[in-house]
Amino acid sequence: MSGSDNPYNGSFGNQMSATASYGAVSEPAAGGSHIKDTTTANFSKDVLDESRNQPVLVDFWAPWCGPCKQLTPVLEKVVNEGQGRVKLVKMNIDDHPSIAGQLGIQSIPAVIAFVNGRPADGFMGAVPESQVRQFVDRLAGPAGADQAAEIEAVLAEAGELLAAGNINEAGQLYGAIIQAEPENAKALAGMAECLIAADQHGEARQMLSELSEALAKDAGIQAVLKKLDQIEEARKLGDPVALERELALNPDHHEARLKLAKILNVEGKREEAAEHLLFIMRKDRAFDDDGARRQLLQFFEVWGFKDPATVSARRKLSSILFS
Repeated sequence: MSGSDNPYNGSFGNQMSATASYGAVSEPAAGGSHIKDTTTANFSKDVLDESRNQPVLVDFWAPWCGPCKQLTPVLEKVVNEGQGRVKLVKMNIDDHPSIAGQLGIQSIPAVIAFVNGRPADGFMGAVPESQVRQFVDRLAGPAGADQAAEIEAVLAEAGELLAAGNINEAGQLYGAIIQAEPENAKALAGMAECLIAADQHGEARQMLSELSEALAKDAGIQAVLKKLDQIEEARKLGDPVALERELALNPDHHEARLKLAKILNVEGKREEAAEHLLFIMRKDRAFDDDGARRQLLQFFEVWGFKDPATVSARRKLSSILFS
């Protein structure tokens, strides 16, 4: 998915852009590719220096070489799909024979991999695509391994930013992950959370409604959808100040207390919301057919198992249930 057709690359007031990178992946060359031609004069800069950032494959070829014409498109395909795990530099030995001569290359096509400024590996001949991929994996590691670890780290960072109220920064990271992995459920849920935090509830629901059936069943996505439902319900429950006045006059007005708990929850006052529900349970388990407990469990689903409010309220709930 490109940035232009990525519906999640939008922003809160168009301030957000997806600009994260993963691991040692380098930026593409100006031509939009990790591939370039080089000369004898530029060999040191294009190959030796660049190989200190990521492996560089040098394709020694000539216009008259039939096998070269077979191998070069395969090399270009694998390198471009690798998105910067390695770079490809092509050298026409008819125009620039000295480097090939210094390396003892007597037959083409020949591919030499440079790592940290030195030749590290190579092969000769028009080998099949599978062997080219194995060659690249041997140099750069299996495709996706480093990126997967980096994405997890970026997800963690985005979550911390969102929790701290840095919505735009969190959204930038989530958007970058979605560009790299359009079906990353954690990033999609995180982006929806950013929209909710920016009071763009309709946009969040629309975004989630467009997901595939499989993604929509993800637990994290479901939690965000339930959060949206809770927000919409809370908006219809009245003025929290008025509810607090009612409770001051009549602490056993459980219906008012249940409404207030729902409102406090969407305001982010989780501990207070839980305390109101626990109060109802201590007073009257039969109220609304044990509705306070059922509502608290719904809160837990949205808050998450490890959330401090969940942990604390679950402990108190257990003491009520099993005392």
